[in-house]
Amino acid sequence: MTVVLTSRADLTLEAYERVAWQGEGVRLAPEAVARIAEARERFEALLDDPSLTVYGVTSGYGDRARVRLDAEQRRAQAARGPGWLRLAFGEPLPERVGRGIVLARLSSVVAGYAAVRPLVAEAVAAMLDGPLPPVPSRGHGGSGEIVALGHLFGGLEGLGLAEKETIALVNGSPCAAALAADAALAGRRRLARAEEVLALSAEAIAAPPEAYAEELEAIWDDEHETAALRRLRELLAGGAPERRAYQAPVAYRILPRVTGQARRALAEAERAASVSLRAVGDNPAFVPETGRVLSNGSYHNSQAPAALDGLAGCWADLCRLAERHVQFLVHDVVGAGGAERPPAHMLAVAFAEEAEAHAQRTALPPGGPGQNDVASPAFLAWEREEAAAGALAACLAVLAALSSLVLEREGSSGTPALTPLVERVRSCVPASAFPAAGDGIGALAAAFAASAVGES
Repeated sequence: MTVVLTSRADLTLEAYERVAWQGEGVRLAPEAVARIAEARERFEALLDDPSLTVYGVTSGYGDRARVRLDAEQRRAQAARGPGWLRLAFGEPLPERVGRGIVLARLSSVVAGYAAVRPLVAEAVAAMLDGPLPPVPSRGHGGSGEIVALGHLFGGLEGLGLAEKETIALVNGSPCAAALAADAALAGRRRLARAEEVLALSAEAIAAPPEAYAEELEAIWDDEHETAALRRLRELLAGGAPERRAYQAPVAYRILPRVTGQARRALAEAERAASVSLRAVGDNPAFVPETGRVLSNGSYHNSQAPAALDGLAGCWADLCRLAERHVQFLVHDVVGAGGAERPPAHMLAVAFAEEAEAHAQRTALPPGGPGQNDVASPAFLAWEREEAAAGALAACLAVLAALSSLVLEREGSSGTPALTPLVERVRSCVPASAFPAAGDGIGALAAAFAASAVGES
């Protein structure tokens, strides 16, 4: 199937999932192509005005913004293309993220704000029909995203790029939009997995159900905590009839409040991603409605890093809960009565601390001298969120394996809703693997991480 873009409104989180995760192509609707052509024609007419300064078009780039170019110099600057910005190195971004960046780049293009020719617009869309150039994930300390976009769009130099087209490809914030969208989509699955595993632990200790009671919905009066309460009740329905006669530890009773906060952070990430995908990320931006060219801060997305930080913080909190559950299971359940205690808590502590180390607010980084004096934090925030998410997958694997062990000793496969998870856990970490279950837990953690991004 193909996603057809008629306007910026078509760049939704659903469209992102179809293009970036499911590999669908993109086609520009005829009315979009007509709009692009008209905007380009109107923009080119502006260049005849000797009093007009358009950054990166009638002027140089960066600190050469004060240098005015004549017609020949303008054409030479544009023809240079974006390939000279291939400065980063290291492991590439996942292919799905690269595809998402290309899609997000089309928001400015389809609305005419990029002022590129239809030839360039359709070439960008056509990039999604085949493999993309690798984009290194590290080394992006610039004021915008020009290094990443230089790697991605450098191959379009063969089109014979005209004035503004090079800067329209590399200036803006499509990377931040794609990183936020990718994290939001993966976050849905990560949170769902966390709720399942934490509920499995609650079933393993036969936690009293009143901590998740329906009456709490009205008492707390919060949509996200209400959703969390309902999900926990669904997961625990049909569990062991005999429950603890006294309250469970705090780490079990606060489950709906902590997972409710994670749902709140996820909702904000989805909102930030949705806004960012359809926002015009172009500098300078040609506004067809007014005919003005605006030098602006579209290359700096502040919403995406904040949303990514919010997710990273929630992953760290969920890691801490998982680690507390592991400690309780090891010492008060598995090790009750002097039985051997598998050292699973050692793993949980390590990964919980790792998540906390990455769950730090991403402040504005300094940039270079002169014009580019503040750097974009989007890639830094994404790296931290990804690292915290990886630690969460590992913590959940430890807790799931230990909870499965407890239930197996009781002859149980968990509640009906949790039985598929238990079967998957036991395929990686059978009871016989304990106490030396590291390899199996590692395989389970890898499976959890992969399933979050739709890879298994």
